Amino acid sequence: MIRATDSPLPHRDRVLTLAAPFDGDGTELIRTEHRLGSGAFGFGYPVLWGADGETALVYEFDWPTRRTRAWAVQASATGTEPALLWDRSTDDWYGNPGDPVMTQDGAGKPVVRMDGNSIFLAGPGGSPDGDRPFLDRLDLAAAQLQRLFHSGADAYETVVGLADARAGRIVIRRETTEEPPNYHLVTTTSGGGRTALTSFPNPQPQLAGITKSRIYYERDDGIPLSGELYLPADHEPGTRLPVLVWAYPREFADEDGAGQVRGSAHRFTTISGASHLLLLTQGYAVLNDAAMPIVGGFTANDTYVEQLVANGKAAVDKLVEMGVADRDRVGIAGHSYGAFMTANMLAHSDDFAAGIARSGAFNRSLTPFGFQYERRTFWEAPEVYFRMSAFMHAEKINEPLLLTHGVIDNNSGTFPVQSERMYHAVKGLGGTVRLVMLPHESHGYRARESVLHTVWEMFDWMRRHVRERQPRELIPD
Repeated sequence: MIRATDSPLPHRDRVLTLAAPFDGDGTELIRTEHRLGSGAFGFGYPVLWGADGETALVYEFDWPTRRTRAWAVQASATGTEPALLWDRSTDDWYGNPGDPVMTQDGAGKPVVRMDGNSIFLAGPGGSPDGDRPFLDRLDLAAAQLQRLFHSGADAYETVVGLADARAGRIVIRRETTEEPPNYHLVTTTSGGGRTALTSFPNPQPQLAGITKSRIYYERDDGIPLSGELYLPADHEPGTRLPVLVWAYPREFADEDGAGQVRGSAHRFTTISGASHLLLLTQGYAVLNDAAMPIVGGFTANDTYVEQLVANGKAAVDKLVEMGVADRDRVGIAGHSYGAFMTANMLAHSDDFAAGIARSGAFNRSLTPFGFQYERRTFWEAPEVYFRMSAFMHAEKINEPLLLTHGVIDNNSGTFPVQSERMYHAVKGLGGTVRLVMLPHESHGYRARESVLHTVWEMFDWMRRHVRERQPRELIPD
């Protein structure tokens, strides 16, 4: 049972337990300074119960500062102080302690896996060199942490499950840029050792030869950025290619978190659905997950446009400097908030030749009670909503824009009318724009016909407006 207290200070929420037959007021388990919120990535619960039925992990989260705390509480030890497990910024990827390894109780409900007083934490292992996932054992009674497994530096290895109660043996999923994912049984005790459990071949041999590397560069204000650069199999060093930059903006409270590297260059390349990576088969380079940080916490969006343009310019400058791209043949694309980014990039910069925006929102007055990390309403910050809405600046979009949307998109911020009205605005102002509405599709695209049509539209748009684009100096005013 979770209740909000009347006073915002010194505690925002409290957790109570209520025994069968579930009448009465219950017993207070813990009070939290901040609002209860899941700090466990992948779990939607602010309270996770241990398999012993006594231990509870309670998470609280402060939205403006992005700080999260995790507490361990013993339900039967009424009046004892909760044990603080961590107090950290969720923007700090390198310091992510991981998520509890879960199992099921007798009723099939998810509970935290335990071995005596210990729980197990599986995390991404963020570092300046990329992610190296790990498995830790945390003794709650002694507050001691033991590293049981750490991914190799030359591979990407994630923990799939524990093969015994003490995690003496675990199952991992291992992959490299050359080797497809396969499963191994790993011994975590001294001496180690591993046994291959599967030997799956490359499921997409047509992609053999594609190369991937992580590139690093800086924004003009000094914030470090990075992205995954994919090159087609037949690429010759020194040859400049048409390029697609695919990205999704993320908000950060400060510069420290914004500059941290996320992801791994050691992941095996697989392509599914209407992936933009299919452009690699057509001779394009792709800068995937190009960093698009928006820094500033609660008021980050006050400078959203300036930061967005700076991120895009830094990516293009790096690609040109590397000799991968020429400045006149770089496209920009994204899905959902990435589509919102794409339209804004075309409206406020001239660094990209064309854009592809899938399932996006372009008029923020249609999401007046907040969006993403923006908590102010339209009536509190109308100038921010106006400035961030590509729809309000449609007259500035002088590069070709492809809009794709599912007819029954039920995502609260991206109803189909967003793309329809954006199309009418750009078209009515004389811009080059195309709208593709996919029947029976929601926020993502599932049907074979929809996927294939989306890919064809992407190929055709990039061919006509990026690959075959005239050099800038030859385009008439």
